[in-house]
Amino acid sequence: MAAASGPKFEATLQVITTSDIPLDQSHHESPSPPSILISATTSSKSSKLTVIPLIFVIYFEVSGGPYAEEPTVAAAGPFFDILGFLIFPFVWSIPEALITAELATAFPGNGGYVIWADKAFGPFWGWLMAYWKFLSGSIYNAAYPILCADYLMLVLPFFRRGPSRDLAIFLFNLLLIFLNFTGLAVVGYTAVALGLLSLLPFVVMFFISIPKLDPSRWDNASTLAGEVEHPQKTIPKALFTAALITCLGYLIPLLSGTGALKVDDGRWSDGFLAEAAGMIAGKWLKFAVEVGSVLSAVGMYEALLSSGSFQLLGTAELGFLPRFVARRSKRFGTPWVGILTSSAVTLSVSYMSYEEIISTANVLYGMGMVLEFATFVWLRRKCPTVSRPFKVPGGTAGVTCMCVVPTAVAVFVIASAQRTAYVIGGALTLVGLVGFFAMRWLKDRRLMEFR
Repeated sequence: MAAASGPKFEATLQVITTSDIPLDQSHHESPSPPSILISATTSSKSSKLTVIPLIFVIYFEVSGGPYAEEPTVAAAGPFFDILGFLIFPFVWSIPEALITAELATAFPGNGGYVIWADKAFGPFWGWLMAYWKFLSGSIYNAAYPILCADYLMLVLPFFRRGPSRDLAIFLFNLLLIFLNFTGLAVVGYTAVALGLLSLLPFVVMFFISIPKLDPSRWDNASTLAGEVEHPQKTIPKALFTAALITCLGYLIPLLSGTGALKVDDGRWSDGFLAEAAGMIAGKWLKFAVEVGSVLSAVGMYEALLSSGSFQLLGTAELGFLPRFVARRSKRFGTPWVGILTSSAVTLSVSYMSYEEIISTANVLYGMGMVLEFATFVWLRRKCPTVSRPFKVPGGTAGVTCMCVVPTAVAVFVIASAQRTAYVIGGALTLVGLVGFFAMRWLKDRRLMEFR
């Protein structure tokens, strides 16, 4: 399951509300073009996230737990696998968290990384950033109902294949869409409960495994920020706490399973964590891990749907999309047009294979991340006087060096995709290019109302 969740710290920080003034003027820069006027449209009925719910929303955006980390043990062995999980945060997760913390607090406004790319390179690249990130998140989301259905069929074989399986996937989508519609505060506190419940079995597994640990076995050869209270302080704190929880969430079960069990590395395939829990503590813990995997899938779905729907709201407030896309529910304050649009994309790809879904989403996400790293570096050069409540240490050269390795990782992810993913990703990008000029044509002729 971890494979389905990209390390997307910035995705939860897409909606930052400011005063009703142009973005640039709020930072004492020259007046902005009309395309990036920001207005504070946060509904009074939309409760803001505090630090604890935000931590767990970010956690589900980034990871969701150690589920599906098992094949890495089979591929590299315990030693190199543990070493990889210790090193990877420093080459990807921490740089991305630092970038997000700086830009989300320096350039507040509904839209997050869409604002950043627009400010750095202009409306065309802002549109592409919005398009790639929105599609990647919505496509990723299609994987989670599939995973839920896969676990359901273990209990009820009737859902193993055919129309019954398709119906189960569809009903999972509807249920999770409704939960998201009830409000970001509900999603936030649901994320707290789901996060604690999905991690608890591994904490129990770790403590039970302590007497059995044999360290010698480890050396084998192996944007929601506008919905956030006090974002300048809350966002960096939540980002780095979520990063810590994510790293521990991967390492604790890995240390327990590889250290307490003397099994061949080849047995570490998808689902083996549940088997390992059963070997260490009994069937009850195996069942708890399996339930935790379903809860993790639910949490990741809700977090991605929230960020995707608020991203569309922010994109409309930036003037890229018609005004109606920014509409919120009068009762819950949620961006219902965004939720329906994101859900429609998710449902449309739900019946692709799991591998095709992940590979296609990775291509789109990778392109968006390369653009985001370039945006971060260029904004340091273009807007050096902008107030940055949180600033990554180092000048332009320093932050450029910091971005080299994560950019290489993003390029590697794109290069490793399936051929089908290139075809689908290329076709979708072409549609996005047409969409940009279509929106400009509609705006110029005033055929639709834009902000």
